[in-house]
Parts: sequence; structure tokens; C-alpha cells
Amino acid sequence: MINNNKVLQNFYTSLELKGYKGKIVSAEHIPDLRKDVQKHREQNLLDPEFYEEYKSYFEFEPEVDFPEIKSLFIISLPQPQFEAIFHWNNKKISLLIPPTYLYGRKVIDHMIEFLNEILEPEGYNVAYAMLPQKTLAVRSELAEYGRNNITYVSGMGSFHRLTTLYSDFPIEQDNWQELRMMDMCKECSACTDKCPTGAIPTDRFLLRVERCLTYHNEHPPETPFPDWIDPAWHNCLVGCLHCQKVCPANKKVMNWTEKGPEFSEEETKLILDGVSFDDLHKETKEKIEKYDLVNYFEVLPRNLTPFLKI
Repeated sequence: MINNNKVLQNFYTSLELKGYKGKIVSAEHIPDLRKDVQKHREQNLLDPEFYEEYKSYFEFEPEVDFPEIKSLFIISLPQPQFEAIFHWNNKKISLLIPPTYLYGRKVIDHMIEFLNEILEPEGYNVAYAMLPQKTLAVRSELAEYGRNNITYVSGMGSFHRLTTLYSDFPIEQDNWQELRMMDMCKECSACTDKCPTGAIPTDRFLLRVERCLTYHNEHPPETPFPDWIDPAWHNCLVGCLHCQKVCPANKKVMNWTEKGPEFSEEETKLILDGVSFDDLHKETKEKIEKYDLVNYFEVLPRNLTPFLKI
């Protein structure tokens, strides 16, 4: 127990020094995460197409190379929005990329390294966990849900990225709470009023994901936007910021923007023409890799079109 207390103290001290936030919960709660998802499904609150698309995420099976998972470490790292610039018809088009989209793998690797530095000297192991971590973040008291179903962390608002890691570190006591919405949401309807698609309801807590712009603009070009989506509603290169921009909990972070990639008119045309990543010029490929847009490259031609008025 002495070593365990040392690990806990080191973990929370290191979080504070880095400007991160985190919690540890027992692996005994893993079945509860599955039940939360299944409960929503049984109540017909999850769009069937959406569920099938993310089925492996919802019906996760932990896989690690150590004998037993005893705990879950969930860590939140502050992350900005990024500005991408496209040159088109002698104009400069600036588009935002919301937090949580870029540098995902880099953050995961960094968090594994961060936690290993704390646990390895004491003989414990870690492994990346792919599971419903927004639910875990709220259940563990690391975060609270907004009415928009986005997680908010104290001091970070929604400008953060969550990472969850399995470990064989034993945790004897944790804080496991019911899913809850921020108190400020109870008397606030800013996000509901701002959402152009009606994705944020007032008659239930769970988002209508089938109406959410974020869900629809993460699909490849062969999947057309539904006819009911007005092109004027688009506001980001990928994802959506309508609800986050007006949220009072984001007042201190909303202007936190860092520079993203800038594409010349020639590069923009190649992207719009659907040229494959491998066939791009070396400089363009390096730029896309540098800013971690490879995973979203195939959605760019469709997402760019409304902004360039083609």
C-alpha cells in the first residue's frame, strides 16, 4: 500500500505540473460502461446506422499483454482549435478544425509514455484503451456533460482531448458517479438555440446524433450529405463548432486557436479533384502529415465544396 500511495501521489502531482487532469477507477466498472451504452440502445436513443458504424467502440473487448486489468486511467490534455487556410480564386479561405481532431496518435503515445514513467518503476503496466471514454470521464468525475453531450473539464471547457489507459495497478477506492449534466446547462439553452440542425433536444438528454453536422461531415465523398442539410450550416473543415462557440463554459478558451496547414490554389484544386494522398506532391503530403490530417484527407473534397461555392 505504501508503494501504491506513492504512485497515486506521483500521478496527481505529475498531472498538475503538466497542466493535465486525470482520474483512476477500478476495472470493475468496465461492465457498467457497456451497460450505459446498451441502455441507450434498448431505449431506441441511438441511431442504428450510427451504432453499427461505431459498434467496435461500443462493444469493446479489452486486449492487453499483461495478466489482469485492474484499473483505468483517464487523462485530459488541453487542446486548441486549429486554423487551416485554403487559397481559391485569389481568396484566402480560413476554416477551423475543432479540438480533438488532430494529433490523436501523438497524444496517445505521449500519455503512454507519461504514465509509464510513473508506473514502470513500481512494476506496473499500461496499455491503450479504446472504449466509451466520454462516459468514463463523466462517471469518474473527471468531466461533466454539456447539454450538447460534449464533455467539459474544469479549466479546459470542451477544449481538451481524453485518453484512457488500462493498467494492472490496483485501485481500492474510486469515485463512480451517475451520468450528469453541468449545472449551468439546466437554465441555459444557448447550444440548443444555436444548433441549426436540431441535434440538441430539450425533451431528452442524449444528442440526436443522426442530426449532428459532425457525424455527417466525417463521411467519405461517396456518401452525399442528406438533402435536409443546408450548405450554409457548415462552419468547420471537419466537425462542428456551433454549440461550443456559444457555450458559457468555453468563455475562457474559445479564442484559443493555433496555426494549421495552408494550401496553395494548386494544392486546393488537387484536393477538390479527389487526387489520392499517394499521388500528391511530396511537399503537400508532408504538410498533411505534419498537421495530422491524413485520417481526414478523404473527407476534405466534400467538406470544402460548400465554402468554395463550387
